[in-house]
Amino acid sequence: MTHPYFLTVAYAGAGFHGWQIQTELRSGQGDLWAALRALDPEAPMPQGTGRTDAGVHARAQGTLVRTSRAWEPYRLLAALNAHLRDDIRVMAAQPAPEAFFPRQHAVAKRYVYRLGQGPAADPLAAAFRWHVRGAAPLDLEAMAAAAAPLLGTHDFTSFRCAECVAKTPIRTLYGLRCEAHEGGVDLVFEGTSFLMHQVRIMAGTLVEVGRGRRRPDSLGALVAVRDRSLAGPTAPPHGLCLERVWYEAQWGIGEPSPWGERS
Repeated sequence: MTHPYFLTVAYAGAGFHGWQIQTELRSGQGDLWAALRALDPEAPMPQGTGRTDAGVHARAQGTLVRTSRAWEPYRLLAALNAHLRDDIRVMAAQPAPEAFFPRQHAVAKRYVYRLGQGPAADPLAAAFRWHVRGAAPLDLEAMAAAAAPLLGTHDFTSFRCAECVAKTPIRTLYGLRCEAHEGGVDLVFEGTSFLMHQVRIMAGTLVEVGRGRRRPDSLGALVAVRDRSLAGPTAPPHGLCLERVWYEAQWGIGEPSPWGERS
C-alpha cells in the first residue's frame, strides 16, 4: 500500500533542462525523485502536471508522489526541501485522492511571459524577464488588439514548434492579457493546455506587434494559415513561468476552474 500526496513545486528554470527526467541532465522531476528516494528508497517517480521547457520557470508544478508510509503533510514538505537545492522547493503538500493523476485531471493552466522594457535590463529581474530593447516602449494597445483573434478554440499549428508531438494542434485559449508593470509587461495566457513552445511563439509574435513590425489585425489570418514559418520568433525561455493549474473539481485539489470542466 502506498500513500499519495499532491505537491505544489516551484523552481527557477535556469538550472534545469526542463521538468521531465533526463538520463544525464538535471531536471525538476529528477531532483524531486532523488529527494523523495532519500526518504523512501522504493518510492516511484513523481508525476507532474506537465512538461516545462529547459530554462522555463514554475511556481505551481502540480506533482503526485507516493510514499510507503503516511506523512503529516508539512513534515513531508520540510523533509523533501531538506534534500533539495535552493532553486527548487516544495511549496505546499496535501493528501491526494487515490485515483487522482495531475496530468490527466488538469483542466486549465496559466502561464505568464514576463517582458522587461527600458534602456537597460534590470539586473535584479533579468533572470526572469526577456528585456526588449528599443527606444520606444511596446505598444500595448496594439498587442491587446492583436491578441483578440487568438481567444477561443483553434488549430494553433502556426504557434507550434516542429518537435511538438501532441496528437492534435487544437487548443482552447480562455484569456490573453497584457498587464503593464513598472519596468515591464506581463503577458498572461490562460487555456486548457498548450502545445510545445506555443506560449513562447505567441509572445515573440506579440512583441513584433508591439514593436510595430507586424500589423495588429494580422493574427487572425496567421491562425488560419497554419504555418509556423509565418509567426514570430520563439521568445527565450527565461521569461516564461507556469503560474497556476486548475484541476477537475471532483478531486478537491485547489479551487475549481473559473471556466468550468472540459467537455
